[in-house]
Amino acid sequence: MTGNRLTAQGLTLAYEDRTVVDGLDLQVPDGKVTVIVGPNACGKSTLLRALGRLLKPQRGAVLLDGTELSRIPTRRIARAVGLLPQTPVPPEGITVADLVSRGRQPHQKWWQQWSEADETAVAEAMKRTGTAELAERPVDELSGGQRQRVWIAMALAQDTDVLLLDEPTTYLDIAHQVEVLDLVRQLNRERSRTVVAVLHDLNQAARYADHIVAMKAGRIVAQGAPADVVTAELVEEVFGLASVVVPDPVTGDPLVVPGPPRSTHPAVPEQAVPGT
Repeated sequence: MTGNRLTAQGLTLAYEDRTVVDGLDLQVPDGKVTVIVGPNACGKSTLLRALGRLLKPQRGAVLLDGTELSRIPTRRIARAVGLLPQTPVPPEGITVADLVSRGRQPHQKWWQQWSEADETAVAEAMKRTGTAELAERPVDELSGGQRQRVWIAMALAQDTDVLLLDEPTTYLDIAHQVEVLDLVRQLNRERSRTVVAVLHDLNQAARYADHIVAMKAGRIVAQGAPADVVTAELVEEVFGLASVVVPDPVTGDPLVVPGPPRSTHPAVPEQAVPGT
């Protein structure tokens, strides 16, 4: 792949002396939905933070349009790349409408603090996420699922070409998970937005992704189309889970069916049992 807007080259990421991502190269396909999967603590969220310039690389670089993020003004990045991190914390007492409106800050100018375009973007984001009826409520009084939809609305209001989502279905029941992922795919299809999301659910990843990146221990193990990446062999290698991968009866995408549970106690040979 060449000419991708968002890339990583030789990326090494660490927290103090603990290396989390080591020598990683990544080209994010433009105009596609990329989903990063892998076991806990494999570096998925750390990688996403670096792609959004929330974490400075120890070595290597993240590039946007061929330029290192560290060399690009913050406002310019915010107009191009939107990031929804895990469990963000809202300012105390802020209302839903005010929080969603903050997504428009990168587009405002000193001589024009609010415009009709800002109003339209906020209203559309709240309508799409089903949060319009919550507009005047304080965010800290909402349920976890409602709060998550508000944060997604803020990210949508930012109206960037690239959208980074770290576990966007956290706190959502299954119906709202599907609604959010349907919305993400719709935004991608209708507006050609490039989306990079971290998901825990491998079947959701296979269903919604155009491109899957499978990580383990800070490295990319496999990447490509779901049909090529989501195999029983990869599930065993990455997650240590025996499984069968079959076509999803609705979409035809790979569907991971876990194998029989492993015994927690080793079988005792008959001859070793006293009295037999």
